[in-house]
Amino acid sequence: MRRLRRLLDALGPLGVTGVGILVFCLPFYFSSLAPAEREVARRNALATQRVQQPAQSVSAPEGVAELERFYRRFPTFDGLQGELESVYAHARASKLQLAQGEYRLEKGVGLAAYRVTLPVRGSYVQLRQFVGRVLKDMPTASLDAVRFERRKPGDTQVEAQVRLTIYLRPVEGKGI
Repeated sequence: MRRLRRLLDALGPLGVTGVGILVFCLPFYFSSLAPAEREVARRNALATQRVQQPAQSVSAPEGVAELERFYRRFPTFDGLQGELESVYAHARASKLQLAQGEYRLEKGVGLAAYRVTLPVRGSYVQLRQFVGRVLKDMPTASLDAVRFERRKPGDTQVEAQVRLTIYLRPVEGKGI
C-alpha cells in the first residue's frame, strides 16, 4: 500500500488523471473504435471490389433497340388529336364544364411536350375523378399543376385550372 501511495504522490494529480483516462480509453477503443475500423475496412474492400469488376456494357444494337422500344410507347404528333379527344372524353365522363384552353407545343430532343391548360368548373370530386382518369388511362401524360378557386365558402362548385403535358414522339421521316 505504501508503494502505491508513493507512486501516486510521484505522479501528482495530473498524472493520476492521465492514468485514469488511459484506463478508460482502452475498453472504449476495443468496444467501439476497433469494430468501427473493421466495418470501414470491410466497406472499403467492397467498394474497391465493385470498382474493379468490369462494367457490363450493352451492345450498341441492343441499346438502340431498347431506346426505339421506349419511344414507340409515346403517341406520334399525328395522334395528338386522339390524345386530346381522350382528355375531353374524360372531362365529359367526370361531368366537368370545360372552357377555352391554352395549347403550346415545346419541341425537345427525342420527345416533344404538348402543354395543355384547361379551365374547368365542377365539384372537387369531379375534378379528382377527371385527373385520376387522365393519369390512369394516358400513361404518356403528366399532371403539371392544378389550381382551385371557390367563389364563396359554401359553393360546391370550384373553378380550377388543370395543366397537363402530353409527350409525343416525332413521326419517322417527318419530325414534329
